[in-house]
Amino acid sequence: MEAAENKWMNVGMLIVATIVVGKLISALLMSPGSSRKRLPPTVGALPFIGGLLRFLKGPIVMLREEYPKLGSVYTLNLVLNKKITFLIGPEVSAHFFKAPESDLSQQEVYQFNVPTFGPGVVFDVDYSIRQEQFRFFTEALRVNKLKGYVDQMVMEAQDYFSKWGDSGVVDLKYELEHLIILTASRCLLGQEVRNRLFDDVSALFHDLDNGMLPISVIFPYLPIPAHRRRDQARKKLAEIFANIIASRKSAGKSENDMLQCFIESRYKDGRPTTESEVTGLLIAALFAGQHTSSITSTWTGAYLLRHKEFLSAVLNEQKDLMKKHGDKVDHDILSEMDVLHRCIKEALRLHPPLIMLLRSSHSDFSVTTREGKEYDIPKGHIVATSPAFANRLPHIFKDPDTYDPDRFAPGREEDKAAGAFSYISFGGGRHGCLGEPFAYLQIKAIWSHLLRNFELELISTFPEIDWNAMVVGVKGKVMVRYKRTELPLN
Repeated sequence: MEAAENKWMNVGMLIVATIVVGKLISALLMSPGSSRKRLPPTVGALPFIGGLLRFLKGPIVMLREEYPKLGSVYTLNLVLNKKITFLIGPEVSAHFFKAPESDLSQQEVYQFNVPTFGPGVVFDVDYSIRQEQFRFFTEALRVNKLKGYVDQMVMEAQDYFSKWGDSGVVDLKYELEHLIILTASRCLLGQEVRNRLFDDVSALFHDLDNGMLPISVIFPYLPIPAHRRRDQARKKLAEIFANIIASRKSAGKSENDMLQCFIESRYKDGRPTTESEVTGLLIAALFAGQHTSSITSTWTGAYLLRHKEFLSAVLNEQKDLMKKHGDKVDHDILSEMDVLHRCIKEALRLHPPLIMLLRSSHSDFSVTTREGKEYDIPKGHIVATSPAFANRLPHIFKDPDTYDPDRFAPGREEDKAAGAFSYISFGGGRHGCLGEPFAYLQIKAIWSHLLRNFELELISTFPEIDWNAMVVGVKGKVMVRYKRTELPLN
């Protein structure tokens, strides 16, 4: 098996070499047309593929090295004449977030998702169809739907933590990952999956997840074992959801979950969604939310258990809400948890799971830095910004490497003081994350239960960042000692 995989890796390198030669010939034949433009400074790298190697080694490391020298706008030569231009900070990234798809496109840079999500959805369709499919997501996440989802989130948390003993030691990262997938299965995939098919579907999603490798970004269809398992899992998931959809339709059943919303969705011309589209949209929804929510839940807990003053603040907030509402937890009560919200938001500022956002430029545009420098960004560049780097800019956030949820409190609101797109953990503008409200509610539902029912102590070292993951998360275990208790109201 290993020999076969090495063979296909060699084939992949041969394809890369062919592309490089083609790019070289193209570059030699092209006449320079950018001499009159105010081009951004260029990051130093070895010729031909030096920029690509430097980028793959670690984009955040490169950004930390180059930002102090080159400022908020600069270009890296990836492979010959293929360039990526970084826009760092709200002063230069407005066009990135606000430009129409015809100018800055997601489709080309995120094509590697197509084998996982499947045909006919998201990045495998033109922009007009994709916008309609995003409308389906929006409708599935309206407040009236979210209220029903919250009830399910609360029930899942109560059931999961009821299985803990009176005291013990757990890996918080492991526990939250499993609870998040259970909650997502119930709210998104439906009770058929949650109650009867959870183990089967979880295993298939695991194969889908493991089929998303760094090499998949460049060669998503390379016939390596991980990709073959991914494709087989995608096919089996399609069969499972086709059966569930057919069963619901024949029985006339209607459930409160995202699956039902997608089944009932209609395009503007009246056409209903197909079974394949419903499956693809569900996979996209789960991929968008599962890892990000479990990672953020873990960071939230690690920081609270490390910073006792903020732990006391969220505990006092829970006491106040229990005096006001009793033990009840619903959508509206979760929405009152402003202190917990700020703690989650600060964990996300420091550790956004998606460290790079990318677009493909279809037209020339210009940006002006906060120092007044103007740069022209040519058509054909990949354009990038980085939540992981931009969220720690010292001219926007005071002591940016310090955990301080109060920076978002009324009167400070550092994320708003510098204008739009200062805080970009959920992206922003035309392509802002549709699942942001769902994510906050899910994490609040989990942590409000933990805070009310357990004393927790972090007994392992504070976790490190796992930069090697496709979605950047928590490295290693997060060991916590717990003791079951009731939150006192005095």
